Amino acid sequence: MNSISEPRVKLCSGNQMIAYGAVEAGCRFFAGYPITPASGIYKTMIDLLQSRGDVAISAPDEISALAYCVGASMRGFKSMTATSGPGWALMIETAQYALMTETPLVIALVQRLGPSTGGATQGAQGDVLLAEFFTSGGYTIPILCPSTAAECYELTVRAFAWSEKLRTPVIVLSDKEVGMTSEAVDFANLKSDPCPDRIENPPSGNSKMYDFVDPSDVPPFITVGGELKVTATGSAHNKDGVLKKNDTETIEVLHHLEEKIISRRDELALVKLDGQEGSDSLVISYGITARAAREAVRNCRKKGRKASVLSIQSLFPVPEKKIREALTGISKVFVAEENFGGLYRSRIEYLMKGKEVLGINKVGSMITPKEIEDALA
Repeated sequence: MNSISEPRVKLCSGNQMIAYGAVEAGCRFFAGYPITPASGIYKTMIDLLQSRGDVAISAPDEISALAYCVGASMRGFKSMTATSGPGWALMIETAQYALMTETPLVIALVQRLGPSTGGATQGAQGDVLLAEFFTSGGYTIPILCPSTAAECYELTVRAFAWSEKLRTPVIVLSDKEVGMTSEAVDFANLKSDPCPDRIENPPSGNSKMYDFVDPSDVPPFITVGGELKVTATGSAHNKDGVLKKNDTETIEVLHHLEEKIISRRDELALVKLDGQEGSDSLVISYGITARAAREAVRNCRKKGRKASVLSIQSLFPVPEKKIREALTGISKVFVAEENFGGLYRSRIEYLMKGKEVLGINKVGSMITPKEIEDALA
């Protein structure tokens, strides 16, 4: 990312780092509509891509923005858009089309206070289930959740890699505080594996757009505008892409959409565990609240109280195995998140049978380290 003359450490926001990660991963097309608190991604992508001779455009609305990205990806280019809750609500139909047509793309969703237009400059973690359950039928797509500016970069690169490998939309679920807060980033220590190009079907290959043997297989991609005819319908279809209702092959394709993701649950699991031997309490969190949780646990240890903390970076598929491992020896679990009722807690509580599970929840302002520390007392 840096030339020799540039400083190794820079002051960057999470939004800027998502844009840098996208470019590092090979993103060549961005379309967006300005919306707080995601506009920093929009601005940075326009600056970066246009300076490289790639394409970054302002769409007339969020629906068009994602549709443009789908089209660019079908033409063979890694693509991304960025939005917040109200814009995501408008994008959902097109996001389902991308899932059904197995079109790779990345959506950066920077959360703000809702519902509806809510508070444009107020943070929250209220889009967790809106992001997971945007599909009719409850199909799983990978959702990554950074808690620092550096993680914004690293997880965006990872999002593109997963999107290309699995032929699926992937969401980078940030929040206002992570997205708009600037902090020192050491570019020399950023971690990013090379992002692979998608596996494409050669012109002389099988012309089936969605061909697979095992439901967990990922079909080779066929680029629109190439030598092979492409049928990409958002309706239920067979392996040729031909619209069908409920024949055996069509149902098999629908099962495949879920199986190609869920069969790789362990491979896609990303967490950071700071465990303390002898601790019977575990704090689970994500995004900006994970930072408060880590500080709260450090403060507890300084005062002689034992505690462990698990930061979730891949919210979905739920990293079941890693959560179960972190629960070893734990009797009391605290799930801290900035929303009503505990949205993510409702999705992972089934893993904690026999343990006392408590939510630390708040709406309208960030959860502080002291509030978590007090709950642990």
